[in-house]
Amino acid sequence: MKAQPSASHYINGAYVEDDHGQSLEVIYPATGEIIAHLHSATPNIVERAIGAACAAQEKWAKLKPVERGRILRRAADILRERHAQLARLETLDTGRVIQETLADPAVAANAMEFFGGAVACFYGDYVDLGGPFGYVRREPLGVCVGIGAWNFPIQITAMKAAPALAMGNAIVFKPSENTPLSALALAEIFTEAGLPDGLFNVVQGFGDVGEALVSHEMVAKISVTGSVSTGRRASGLAASKLKHITMELGGKSPLIVFDDADVKNAVAGAMMANFYANGQVCSNGTRVFVQDGVRERFLEQLTERTKKVRIGDPLDPETQMGPLINKAQHRKVLGYIETGKAEGATLLCGGGIPRLQGFDCGLFVEPTIFADAKDSMTIAREEIFGPVMTVLSFRHEDDVIRRANDTEFGLAAGVFTCDLSRAHRVIAELQAGTCWINTYNRSPVELPFGGHKQSGIGRENALAALSHYSQLKSVYVETGNVVNPF
Repeated sequence: MKAQPSASHYINGAYVEDDHGQSLEVIYPATGEIIAHLHSATPNIVERAIGAACAAQEKWAKLKPVERGRILRRAADILRERHAQLARLETLDTGRVIQETLADPAVAANAMEFFGGAVACFYGDYVDLGGPFGYVRREPLGVCVGIGAWNFPIQITAMKAAPALAMGNAIVFKPSENTPLSALALAEIFTEAGLPDGLFNVVQGFGDVGEALVSHEMVAKISVTGSVSTGRRASGLAASKLKHITMELGGKSPLIVFDDADVKNAVAGAMMANFYANGQVCSNGTRVFVQDGVRERFLEQLTERTKKVRIGDPLDPETQMGPLINKAQHRKVLGYIETGKAEGATLLCGGGIPRLQGFDCGLFVEPTIFADAKDSMTIAREEIFGPVMTVLSFRHEDDVIRRANDTEFGLAAGVFTCDLSRAHRVIAELQAGTCWINTYNRSPVELPFGGHKQSGIGRENALAALSHYSQLKSVYVETGNVVNPF
C-alpha cells in the first residue's frame, strides 16, 4: 500500500526534492507500513519557498478580489470531483476511517468557496468627517506561513490557505511531519485551478523547519494549529520580530448535560465530542459534566452504545473507529488510562488494545469511559488527545459553571438542555471561544473558530479569518484648504 508523491516539496508550481534533508517516513497507523519516503526541508528549500512566495505575491495582490476568488472556487470544484481519492489518501496518512475522511475534501472545498466569494465584498470603510472624509483600506500582509496539525490535514491546510490567498497574500505551508501528503495534493489542485506559481508552496519537515519559517525576515504572518507547547514556541519567535500570528491550540473542553436534556441526543453528542477522529480533536468535550438526576440513564445508554463501536480497517466503510496517529501518541493515551484507574476513577468500558486480525501492528485503543471522576484527577485536567471520556457529576448550575471554567484552556464548550433560556445563560458564562447548544463539534466555515485563554489567539474561518490575513490603512482626504497656525 503506497502513497508516494513525486517529491517531498512543492515550490513555485512544481515538485522539488532535496535528498540532503533528514529522512521522513510516512507510516500508515493501521498496519505500521511505510507508505512514503520524504525528506525534511533543508535551508535551501526554505529559502526557495519563501523566495517564490515573495516574487509572486505583489502581482497577485493587485488582482481584483473577485479574480482571486474565481481561482479559489475552481479549486473547490476540483476538490469535490476528487473527494474519493483524496479521502483515501487522508485515511492512509492519518488512520482516520474512510466514512469520516470522505467528508474532508468537501470541508476544504467549502473553505475555498466561502472565502473565494466573501473576499469580493470584504471592503474597507468610508468615514464622513464633515467636508473632509476618510477611508480605510484592507491590504494583504505579504508572505504568510501556515503550520499544520496531523488530525485533519487537508481541512487545516485549506482553512489557512483560502483566506490568505483570497486577501492577496502568498503562503508557505508546513504540514505535520506525521501527515505530509494531502497538502501536496492540494498544491497540485491549486496549480490546476490556475493559481499563479509561487503563491502556495509546501515544505516538509520537523520542528526546526517550522522555526526557520516562523523566524524568517520575509514572513509577515504565522498561523499555527497544534499543541499549547508548539504555540508558545511559535508565539515567542513571532513576538521577537513583531509578526502577526494566529494560534489554534489545545483544549480540555467541558460538555454539560442538564437533567432536562434529551438523553439520546446528549449521549450522541458526548460520543461525537470524544470518539470522532479516534478522539484526536482539539475541541473535544472530554470533561462531560452530567447532572445527578439524569446521570444513571446517561451512563447506561452511553456505555451500551460505546460497546457497539466498530473498530477495524479504516478503509472499510463500515468501520467507525481507527488507530491513533503514531506510537508515541498510542503510549501516551494508554498511560493516561492507567493513570485514571490508579487515581480512582471508575472504568466503565474500554481501556484496552483491541486484537484485530490483520492489524497486529495497528495503533488501536478501545473507546474508553471513566465515571466517578474528580476535577483534580489527571484525566480531568490534561489534554489526552485520544478516545478517552471523563464523566463528572454535578448538582447545581452555578457550581458546574465554576468547575467548567477551572482550566487553563478555553477552546470549546457545549450544553445540552431543553431550557433554551438556561442554555444561552450558561453559554454566556463559559470561558470558551467556540460553543454549542444541543450538539457538539459542528464547525461550519461561516462561523469563527478559535479559543480563549491558553487555547489560542485569533480565529480561523468566517470573515474574522480575512481580518487576520489583512492589515488596515487609514487615509484622510482634505477637501478644503490646509489649516496652518504658522
